[in-house]
Amino acid sequence: MKKFKYISRDYPLILASSSPRRRELLQNLGIPFKIYPSNVEEKISDTDEFEKFALEIAEKKARYAYNKLKDGWILAADTIVVVEEKIFGKPKDYNDAKRMLSILSGREHTVITGFCIIDPAGELSWKESVISKVTIRELTEEEIDSYLATKEPFDKAGAYAVQGIGSFMIKKINGSYTNVVGLPVCEVILALKKIKAVAKFP
Repeated sequence: MKKFKYISRDYPLILASSSPRRRELLQNLGIPFKIYPSNVEEKISDTDEFEKFALEIAEKKARYAYNKLKDGWILAADTIVVVEEKIFGKPKDYNDAKRMLSILSGREHTVITGFCIIDPAGELSWKESVISKVTIRELTEEEIDSYLATKEPFDKAGAYAVQGIGSFMIKKINGSYTNVVGLPVCEVILALKKIKAVAKFP
């Protein structure tokens, strides 16, 4: 394996995402990073290969950032919600968000985050998908309408934020909580260590 500079304050990780949730998760870890949002269309596919789909979008985001910057360790991720063998992305509008929450109410669904890391030479050093199962309690129509009125659901896959107001509806999570937020921290750290992007952690 070719040796590259470690991530440091002088050589920060590039997060190819504008997600405030992913930014906050990395900030909590204390890993030096800077943000380079990837202008990649997250078009929902009819595929039934959900993990592959999330990984493909993540890699497109990482490639976009690397092609612009031509240097650095690049981390990108894509999170999707799957229910009834269909992908729920970010809702298009109020009615779409209401439809999603009505379907999620009282049942378990799957959250998949695909993430990848590109090394400073532009090679794909790591890609992985992580799966969590989330159970939403039964929601009344009034609760759904009140939650939609907060405006929180509209930029979230599946139309809810597990770490925000939307936590009121979460009955159970099997698997990684941070994966549901948008970045599986445990797996990302292990990957950064294995590919020697960090000298050590913590």
